[in-house]
Order: sequence, then C-alpha cells, then structure tokens
Amino acid sequence: MSDQINAQFRPRIFSGIQPSGGLTLGNYLGALKRFAALQGDKAETIYCIVDLHAITVWQDPEVLRARIREAAAAFMAAGVDPAQSILFNQSQVSAHAEMAWLFNTVARVGWMYRMTQFKDKAGKNTENVSLGLLAYPALMAADILTYQATAVPVGEDQKQHLELTRDIAAKFNHDYGVEHFPITEPLIEGVATRVMSLRDGSKKMSKSDPSDASRINLTDDADTIAQKIRKARTDAEPLPGQMDALKDRPEAKNLVNIYAALTDETPDQVLARFEGQGFGAFKPALAEVAVEALSPITRRMAEFMADPAQIDAILADGSARADAVATPILERTKDIMGLLRTRA
Repeated sequence: MSDQINAQFRPRIFSGIQPSGGLTLGNYLGALKRFAALQGDKAETIYCIVDLHAITVWQDPEVLRARIREAAAAFMAAGVDPAQSILFNQSQVSAHAEMAWLFNTVARVGWMYRMTQFKDKAGKNTENVSLGLLAYPALMAADILTYQATAVPVGEDQKQHLELTRDIAAKFNHDYGVEHFPITEPLIEGVATRVMSLRDGSKKMSKSDPSDASRINLTDDADTIAQKIRKARTDAEPLPGQMDALKDRPEAKNLVNIYAALTDETPDQVLARFEGQGFGAFKPALAEVAVEALSPITRRMAEFMADPAQIDAILADGSARADAVATPILERTKDIMGLLRTRA
C-alpha cells in the first residue's frame, strides 16, 4: 500500500541532526557520510539542523547559536553540498512548527508515552520535563511530512520515530479521505549505522557520554584520534575470519565495523585481511584509516567556522529554498483540515 501511495510523490529525502554538542564519528558514519552519498541521486535531498528539537531541554542561547553554525560546518565538511542539497536550520522555516501543531491533533497521547527515547530522557522525572520533550515526535513527523519526504536515512535507534511518522501520515490520510502524505520509507544501510562507545561496546557512541575517551569527536586532531583508538576497550582474543564469530565480542565487533565503514568495505573483507591477528596490529591500522578519513573533515570544519558570515548566508539561502517547498504543502494541509484562509 505504501508503495502505491508514494508513487505519486516526487522522490525526496529528508533528515536532520540536533545541534546539541560536538558531533562524533558516530554522527559522521551513521548520518553525515550517508547524507553526502545520497546527493545527486534520483531524489531531492533536504538536510536540516533541528534546533527546535534541541530546545526541548534548556540551552544556553549563545552556545546554541554557535552549535548551530558548527553543525552546519560539519554537514558541509563531510561533503553535503548546499548547491546540490537544501541545507538549513529548522527554526527559520515556520512551517515546521505549524505542521507540528496540526499533527498534535492527529497523534494520540498513548503513542507519545510509548516512545522509548522519551522514557530514557525523562526517566522518573516525567512530571517536570518540558511538554516539548513528550510532544517532539510530532515535530519530527512534521519535519519529514512538511516536505512530503518519501524516504529518511535513519539509524536503528530512530526507527520508532519514523514508525510514528508513518502512523500520523496514515491516520491523516484516512481521517480526511486523501492521499496527501506519503508513507515515508526508512533508509537503513551501511555497516556502522550505529557506532558504539570505544569504552563499552554495548552503548551507542554519544556526545553526552561523560567520558571523552568513549568517542571520537569530529574536532579531534590526528594525535587525539590515534590515542583514543589505541586505548579503546578490546579483548585478548585474535580476530576471526568472519563477523559471525564476533557476536559475543561487542568491542571487537564495533572496531571492525568502524574500519569497514571508513574504508567502504564489508566487515568480512576487513577480517579476511586481519584474521588471526590481535589488536596490537589492528588498532594502529584502524587509527591510520580514521586519521586519513577524519583529518580533512576537521580541517574543513575549522575553515567554515572561521567565517560565520558565510555559514549564515548558506543557511539563509537554504531556509528560503526549504520554505518554498514547505509552505504550499502546509497550506494544502490546512485546506484539507477545513481551516479558513482569507489572506492572499
């Protein structure tokens, strides 16, 4: 059914990243590298710095502005070309917030309370967190459907949010007897869509982890990257010839996946090269690969950050282009819902 509905829509890919702190190797391999690779394909690509999501928890205003620019610099340093893709920050396109309210009337409260990420972030403090933290999946759905996006590149941890987006689209279409929104498909691909901590292979690499040694930041220099890889937690066993043998060795599996993602190989190809060797041989090789891949990105980020006016101009242009796509879809949504429009 979703294929039949989506066939009538222009192929369009949407995704975004929160500007909530320094971006990591996980953000690069799980998102930014994939965003760049999707450009110039058959689908239009729209990429967003989702600053409205960031303020579901309190942010220092000056720090937030700097982080928005840093995120834009990371997008471009990783290969996202503003000439090929639309790149903008969410708060400059008001259609996101308007559509989110419309979707608040479509989504059910029970859907929101079932969201794993809300439970994780709120913990036992559900009565005192912001309403935005509970309702933000409706804003996430708005981010996607305001552009009638047919596909979203997502990591495994975001699948639940995309399912909710699909539920909102299906319910809206059903309630109003239209096929106004596509049933957006997930794009889950690659060998390291979920990069794990260098200190604990059972946890996702995160910019919020208290230990800086748990992650590789996109702003780390070559020496820091190499040192973090050398100190990454592993085990004493040699590497096997196939990935199946690493199912109970999460730290080893994570490092092999990172190597494969950085070199565009399969994990089995990597293991075939290092079979029987220990991490004394593997870690220096991984460090070399990581430095080679990430150093140009770090350098380009610094160049962009040295010229904030250029970043602002790019985001302004992207916001205008995004608004031109979003506004007609938002206005048609209002018409379908029966909202009276008397202004030209």
